[in-house]
Amino acid sequence: MAPTLFEKINTLISANLHSIVDRALETNSVQVMDEYIRQVERNLEALEDSAATVGGTVKTLKRKYEEFASAAEKLDRDIDTLIVKGKNDLAGAAQAELNTKQQLSQEYYQQWQSQEGQYQKMLDMRLKLEGRLTMIKQEREHLRSLIELAEAKKVTLTTIKSLDQLSTVGDEQISSLSEQIRNRLDREDAKLDMATGRLSDEIDDAVRGGEIERQLEERRKRLLGAAGGGGDAGDSSSSSSSSS
Repeated sequence: MAPTLFEKINTLISANLHSIVDRALETNSVQVMDEYIRQVERNLEALEDSAATVGGTVKTLKRKYEEFASAAEKLDRDIDTLIVKGKNDLAGAAQAELNTKQQLSQEYYQQWQSQEGQYQKMLDMRLKLEGRLTMIKQEREHLRSLIELAEAKKVTLTTIKSLDQLSTVGDEQISSLSEQIRNRLDREDAKLDMATGRLSDEIDDAVRGGEIERQLEERRKRLLGAAGGGGDAGDSSSSSSSSS
């Protein structure tokens, strides 16, 4: 048989929170606490729904009891009046009706009291379950912080261990590492110097090539200019002879 709602709630209320916390610590996780929280919240919601239903029934039974009790009280007074007036037949019928109303009133009263007790029990269970929920949520936060602290400590210890291992490296090893670093830097500097030298040579070649070209151009202009001047002088001599 499946457990009833009350049985489930009683199990949750009576659960050993220390055991739950211990299991969470063993697994280094809050999952077991999260599962308990989910069960409590789920059953708490079901309990509140049931309590609302029972609470409504309690109000109905109380109202019915009060109605029949009031009617029975009035009928009891009416019977006395009928007897005084000598209306025994009506008084007898009224007495029979009174007996029925009193019986129904008593039944409603008993049901009301029973349901009222059940309702109060449910309210009490809800209060206890809410208290458990608040407590386990607080413990969960504490445990989560503890786990995070443990993880941070683990990382710190690992780092310290690595530093301790580094401190055991001998001077010769450190010197060797330093020398390797310097050698790599020297090679990079040499590569840079070679590249810079090639660039300077290319620039010098370009400059020298431009200077030679300029000198040749000056020679061309000078030679061509001299040749042009000789031609003009020959033309002038020919003109003078013709005039004579």
